[in-house]
Amino acid sequence: MKMNTGFRCNTALISGVAATLSLALTTFTAEALDNNVQIIGNLVTEPCVLDPTTADISLTFGNLVAKFFYTTSRTPGEPFIIRLLGCDASVGKTATVTFTGTESASLPGRMVPDAGDTQGIAFGIETDDDAAQPVPLNRPSPVFELSDGTTELRLRGYVQGEPDAIANQSILTGPFTGTATFEIAYP
Repeated sequence: MKMNTGFRCNTALISGVAATLSLALTTFTAEALDNNVQIIGNLVTEPCVLDPTTADISLTFGNLVAKFFYTTSRTPGEPFIIRLLGCDASVGKTATVTFTGTESASLPGRMVPDAGDTQGIAFGIETDDDAAQPVPLNRPSPVFELSDGTTELRLRGYVQGEPDAIANQSILTGPFTGTATFEIAYP
């Protein structure tokens, strides 16, 4: 099948122009300059390294009944650990963790489910201790003390109903996932 695009080309003319441009570009030489490449950085010592077995965290809440949120508003916390190895408390004494994700407009500091999932709920994180301090999304956590060797950052994740969805009993059911990344800082 022959196609007519409506364009006509003179290949000899195009070849001649390309050869002229090629020749013009090769007639100039680049001069080597002193210090024309500069590499700048800052080599630092971190007090700990992240245990790769705790780099990917998955929390499973199973089947949650929407009516549960209308009376209780949130699930109990599901514990998880971020483990830091080889900690040297002489290099750094504390750590914080910042979880980054899409924040809920109606529950600030908590994460909304991924697009296309259920609606009317958000995911929260708190410390796994008696104080159960909130770990707001997109902000540093409360400070964790480091100890020599292994330090475990003990946290809990939970699912919470959004206030309007609870008031209107409009939580959309179905499968849900939430995705966040975390970063460890040593202030």
